[in-house]
Amino acid sequence: MKGMFHFVIEPLDERYNNKKEINGSELILNTELHNHNYVSRLGRVKYVPANDENDIEPGDTVIVHHNVFRRFRDIRGDEKNSKSYCKENEYFVQPDQIFAYQKSCKCGWNACKGFNFVKPIKETKMFSINFEKPLVGVMYLADPELKNIKHGDIVGFSPSSEYEFIIENHRLYRVPTNSITIKYGRQTNEEEYNPSWAAGG
Repeated sequence: MKGMFHFVIEPLDERYNNKKEINGSELILNTELHNHNYVSRLGRVKYVPANDENDIEPGDTVIVHHNVFRRFRDIRGDEKNSKSYCKENEYFVQPDQIFAYQKSCKCGWNACKGFNFVKPIKETKMFSINFEKPLVGVMYLADPELKNIKHGDIVGFSPSSEYEFIIENHRLYRVPTNSITIKYGRQTNEEEYNPSWAAGG
């Protein structure tokens, strides 16, 4: 099966990422079906569309929208699959629902065209109640077509454009390229903010 305009992917592990092992015992973190925070966002590519603009191939790992593997209850309370569902372990995914990919050689993550991943920065103002600076961060994965901005640069982004992801124990914001507003000069007192829960602590 191969889609003309859609990827066909399968969950990398399970559809939901709501379990954690502690001292040999399994702890269930969430039992709510509709809670998107515990939906797995990692998939493995089975087929690529004919018009793929990125260098994604079958066998690559991808980071997808939280609704791809999500289940929900309709107005009658019946449990339903997302509209991406094709059959067990096969999902049709639109190209704009894939934000980053890792080649089967496991040689690092790459942002898809149109998307970036930015790491938050610790707030340094003495009397601020915020843990991180708003609307600014360190570029972690840059859109390959983004000019003059690379990994490690400090960037600003538009309000409400960021969406949280955890990638290899790093808490990151996915930011569309058209929401990157400015590149700042790097200062000496900037420190990346990664809470302990993101690193599995």
